[in-house]
Amino acid sequence: MNIVSILIAVLVFFVIVVLHELGHFTVAKLCGIKVNKFAVGMGPCLLKKQKGETEYSIRLFPIGGFCAMEGEDDSSNDPRAFANKPVWQRFLVVLAGPVMNLILGFILILITTLLYGTLGNLTVAEFRTNPENESECIAMSAETGLQKGDTILKINGMRILTDTDLSYKLSTNESDTMQVVVRRDGKKVTLDNVTFRNKLNDTRLDFYVESIKLNPLNVISYSFLDTISTARLIWSSLRDLLTGKYGFHDLSGPVGIVTTIGEAAQYGETFRQHLESVLGLASFITINVGVFNLLPIPALDGARIVFLIVEGIRRKPIPPEKEGMVHFAGMALLFLLMIAVTFQDIMRLLQN
Repeated sequence: MNIVSILIAVLVFFVIVVLHELGHFTVAKLCGIKVNKFAVGMGPCLLKKQKGETEYSIRLFPIGGFCAMEGEDDSSNDPRAFANKPVWQRFLVVLAGPVMNLILGFILILITTLLYGTLGNLTVAEFRTNPENESECIAMSAETGLQKGDTILKINGMRILTDTDLSYKLSTNESDTMQVVVRRDGKKVTLDNVTFRNKLNDTRLDFYVESIKLNPLNVISYSFLDTISTARLIWSSLRDLLTGKYGFHDLSGPVGIVTTIGEAAQYGETFRQHLESVLGLASFITINVGVFNLLPIPALDGARIVFLIVEGIRRKPIPPEKEGMVHFAGMALLFLLMIAVTFQDIMRLLQN
């Protein structure tokens, strides 16, 4: 991986994290909340400037950032403190970070779709054939019920929204046979025991889907649905992690993410292919950041949202010091996890 790829990777990761914090910052300012510090990067301060009530700084390590608001984790008598604002305003401030990541993911998917020039829908166009005898079909799904012209709606009960769902389900399903619901001649048809198998190379990619021309409506619709599909895929991956399907060795931290983005920047032969690869991966990562931050884990935005919901129900605020202690403990555990994952990423780099 060359220096240009590394710089591109760091820049992508940097933008994703900074936009998250910028979401918190912007909505806090709109709600009249006093922001004491807004930092780009983490660690020792390189440059800082006081502008009005806020100190803006650039820090050494481009792996994060933070937006420190008055009264966020402790009590404050300032009427503009975070803790002294209405619950609904604080809720919007906390939610703004993850939402910013999801919006960025939508925009990146939209741009990537425009670069591709066409859309793949969920209708079967044709089955793979033997290159030595094109009249010989080598797709098992054709033999077990799937037909040309079928539009795939569900696989094993999972609603298929875009080709992202389709690829994920076909590549991760452990069973050789699946239940598939399709739309055929305007009617829903349930197919049991469909086997997706290319008998020539023993893969599950045994059919092609239709390609359609782009227009403003289908580009926006596809980008929106694919954002949902990617977010749902991330939830599924988290569930698989908790159930033991994936383990600690499958996790990656900032070093691993930067490495993966750098490798994506080298994929393909033309600049356009490099750009498509980087933007596609960047959209996945930013949606991942947005979804992960919504988890109810102390120190993450999801836990802060839970505290706000509890406060709204009780109509009584939870002491900021106590909530701050919970988030501090969560942050300490997350830092330990990040250190362990980063060590694992570095060891992988050394081994490669």
